[in-house]
Amino acid sequence: MTIAPELLGAAPCMEAARKAGMVVAMGHTDATYEQARAAIARGARHAVHVYNAMRPFSHRDSGVIGAVLTSPEVTAELIADGVHVEEAAMRLLLQAKGAGCVILVSDGISATGMPDGKYTLGKFEVTVSGGVCRNAEGKLAGSTLTLDRALRNIVALGVPLADAVRMVTVNPATLLGIEFKKGSLRIGADADIVLLDEGLRVTKVWARGVPLN
Repeated sequence: MTIAPELLGAAPCMEAARKAGMVVAMGHTDATYEQARAAIARGARHAVHVYNAMRPFSHRDSGVIGAVLTSPEVTAELIADGVHVEEAAMRLLLQAKGAGCVILVSDGISATGMPDGKYTLGKFEVTVSGGVCRNAEGKLAGSTLTLDRALRNIVALGVPLADAVRMVTVNPATLLGIEFKKGSLRIGADADIVLLDEGLRVTKVWARGVPLN
C-alpha cells in the first residue's frame, strides 16, 4: 500500500495495513524528513519510484528522499529509463542503498511496447513522444520502460550484472515475502525464467515451467 505519511489519518491507516499483512510504502508525498522517519518507525518499509512525485531533496530540507537514502531498512524503487531520474541521481541512490535495497520498476502504462501517440492513464489522456509519456500539462505521466531495458541501463552504469539482476528478481520478491516462490531459481520455487542473450535482450520466457514464446 502506497501512502503519503504527512496526510491526516496516515498513521492509523499504516498500522491497520501492517496488521492486515500488507507492505506499507511511502510515495506521492510531500513529507518532511521527520514525517518520513516517523512513518518508517511505524513500519513503512518501501519507497515508491524514488525522486518522482516526492518532495525535492535539498541540503537544508532533505525531506522524504533524505529519510529513504539514510534508512537501511527501507527499499527504494527506481525507474531507470534515463528520463524520470538522471544518471547522477541514479548513481547516488545505488551507492546509498546498495544492490540489496534497490528495486527496478517500469512504471509502464498501456503505451508500453506501442508506438508514439495518444493513450489513457486511468481517466486521463497522455501523449507519448519519443517513448516518453506526458500529460496535458507536459508533466511525466508513467513510462514505456520495460524491465529488460531497465536492466541494461543499470548495467551500463557499471553495476555488476548479478547485482542488477537481483534488483528485478529477488529484491522485489523478498519485499513481498514470496522469495521462496518467486525471484530465484531454487527447489520448490515457481520455474519463472527469462533467458537473455549476450546483449541482455529477452529471447525466451517460461512461467512456472511453461514456455510463453
